[in-house]
Amino acid sequence: MTPFSELRQQAGLTIQEVAREMGFDERTVYRWESGVTSPRKPVMELIRGKIGEKLLNAEPRFTFIDLFAGIGGFRRAFEPLGGKCVFTSEWDAFSQRTYRANYAIDHELAGDITAIPAEAIPAHDVLLAGFPCQPFSLAGVSKKNSLNRPHGFQCDVQGTLFFDVARIIQHHRPKAFLLENVKNLKSHDKGRTFDIIMKTLREDLGYQVQTRIIDARSWVPQHRERIFIVGFREENSFDFSSLGLTDAADNPALRSILHPEDGSEEADGRFTAGPKGKVLDRYTLSDHLWTYLQNYAEKHRLAGNGFGFGLFGPNDVARTLSARYHKDGSEILIRQSRKNPRRLTPRECARLMGFEKPDGKPFDIVVSDTQAYRQFGNAVVVPVVEAVARHMLPYILAEERVILAEEEVRAVA
Repeated sequence: MTPFSELRQQAGLTIQEVAREMGFDERTVYRWESGVTSPRKPVMELIRGKIGEKLLNAEPRFTFIDLFAGIGGFRRAFEPLGGKCVFTSEWDAFSQRTYRANYAIDHELAGDITAIPAEAIPAHDVLLAGFPCQPFSLAGVSKKNSLNRPHGFQCDVQGTLFFDVARIIQHHRPKAFLLENVKNLKSHDKGRTFDIIMKTLREDLGYQVQTRIIDARSWVPQHRERIFIVGFREENSFDFSSLGLTDAADNPALRSILHPEDGSEEADGRFTAGPKGKVLDRYTLSDHLWTYLQNYAEKHRLAGNGFGFGLFGPNDVARTLSARYHKDGSEILIRQSRKNPRRLTPRECARLMGFEKPDGKPFDIVVSDTQAYRQFGNAVVVPVVEAVARHMLPYILAEERVILAEEEVRAVA
């Protein structure tokens, strides 16, 4: 299926309707459909606009709330399935700016969730939350240990935010929830932290809960393991383990998200320039920083540690993108011919996290590079959440199907 064909079908348009509404002859549209030629960007934008109109005018299949929303990775996955976001909470002002730039918001974008009473949040079918992971991540725990600070549920600032999720679930009793966190959540504090979370969700709140650690490698050229926690209010046959992953041979490499720098991608002036769309020199490491990183890596190699930079080419798969990427980019450096390696651009980070495709609509990056790196490093990988959302959808909608079936039986009787 061509990108045009996929968009056309999402918009619910026939080939004849595209030709009539956009002023082209049907033969031209058939050529777009088959991939013989490609339509210009304005045509694709018009069709995307039709999809937006369709979503806005359609009755939602379910409602959801987006907690610790960041830049909307969860929303980006659940909205196309017919979900309507009725409440969003994100405390960071820069992330709020990016969120507003990329989503049509018809409700208040709330700040600190700890200051919002559960009854002030609208009723909803699904609760989505990537609650802050720093207190449970390997890096976060190491840093706090070195500073002799508490972590996990002993952390007064972020570790207890899970309980804000719990109090909202307790008050609203949504049909389902999806939570995401770092893989280390399961082993933190010898498993005691995870046990508390599971006990809260299963015993105190009474939900049917399953978990799964998923590596984003099946969808994007990045090893990024995260734990996903799915809960349903009612018993059902949902099986998280049956979510299929793609074969390793079919998984993408970094080439799929890098700027091609060969003229096939139009330069944007912010990240790339010139007739070939070359990445700007400011993303290439200075001699000073490159020397420092090499010396640092050698020092730890001699000490038997695994610390050091990660250097990759177009056929490789990257390490995990982190929120600290803005500091030196050391975890994912791109090899360059006869030059020092370079950082990924924020546009490439957007693609690496699945917020856009090279041939798709650009994700609006309306903040500085530093803030953009932090936002993408803290985000969920969108295609992973899309896969989980599709796996959950039949069970989210199941209650409505049962009600409709009962009404039909009563009507016949």
